[in-house]
Amino acid sequence: MPNLSQRTEGFTESIIRKMTRICNEYHAVNLSQGFPDFDPPQQILDRLKEVAQEGPHQYAVTWGADNFRTALARKQSKRMNRTIDPDREIVVTCGSTEAMMAAMMTVCDPGDKVVVFSPFYENYGADTILSGAEPIYVPLHPPEFNFEVDELEAAFKQKPKALILCNPSNPSGKVFTYSELKMIADFAEKYDTFVITDEVYEHIVYKPYFHTYFASLPNMFERTISCSSLSKTYSITGWRLGYIIAPAHIVDVAKKVHDFLTVGAAAPLQEAAVVGLNFGDEYYEELQRKYTEKRDLFLKGLDDLNLAYTIPQGAYYVMMDISEFDSQDDLKFCKWLAQEVGVGAVPGSSFFREEVNHLIRFHFAKKSETLYEALNRLSTLREKFKKLKRLKYMM
Repeated sequence: MPNLSQRTEGFTESIIRKMTRICNEYHAVNLSQGFPDFDPPQQILDRLKEVAQEGPHQYAVTWGADNFRTALARKQSKRMNRTIDPDREIVVTCGSTEAMMAAMMTVCDPGDKVVVFSPFYENYGADTILSGAEPIYVPLHPPEFNFEVDELEAAFKQKPKALILCNPSNPSGKVFTYSELKMIADFAEKYDTFVITDEVYEHIVYKPYFHTYFASLPNMFERTISCSSLSKTYSITGWRLGYIIAPAHIVDVAKKVHDFLTVGAAAPLQEAAVVGLNFGDEYYEELQRKYTEKRDLFLKGLDDLNLAYTIPQGAYYVMMDISEFDSQDDLKFCKWLAQEVGVGAVPGSSFFREEVNHLIRFHFAKKSETLYEALNRLSTLREKFKKLKRLKYMM
């Protein structure tokens, strides 16, 4: 039999999705995989019911339905401070996961290098390898998850083809400041590098922090491939509606890559989602208020339990420090946490290039009652861990 692909030899299954299966097995509260347990906006659901009867039910235009792209261009033009051409500067994809992969394949050739900040969403390393490129990891230093300028420039000096920027960041919740983004922009211009952004949490930012679109910086639209999705903003992670916004000559190539990867995103879901893209500013203000309330509820609960964590500036994740539990294997700890405590988390080691075993990631995109239940279960954490240690001692 012939050998299988060598490029996938280092791959493991997604730890995030694995933890969801473990949560289901042990009936744990799933604070691992980041999807809500509450419904999307009712207006979108109502439109979906209509579309189920009216259609469309066949292929949309490969790079996105006309009305979807028009609504998206109107929404993002206002926020990115430039007029976006819906026909020439947008590709609609099957989620931001495909958007990132299409962006990587659009700009990278085998042997190219790509800068990835660590910690990182687990797909970035895989995307780089599947593109035939080589990742260069630059650490973001806790608790603020800031980068060192010298370390970043050392990566740029290796002549990377692109840098991946997740802002707000998964898993750390970091929101990059304007000055940090400007430093990245200056290096991108100096070393002639593309910047591929993942901005799916663009509307989930906590005061006093605010999100700046990288493409809105001076001279940066020309070298930025902006990737995002509707998943988090409208609580429709299962709809898999993402997009790329970029200059026309880049989008021309991204359209071809997207066409041969997936052909196109689901036509009826695009039709229903147009309602959300047409929401006014009040929707995004309410979204920020709702997630601020969830963050404050969950962090107060961790404070009451005297559990250590880093404060998220955006997105809906919390990195909790488990150093007090003396765990040398954070994956085993997370499995034990789901099985014995009844709460799901993701081991921090799946996000870091560095040797990190003392952090785990929770998410709080849940109803208040779900978060209270998770915190109630976490209140037994120390007691059950002491019992575990006693059992190990007796053995």
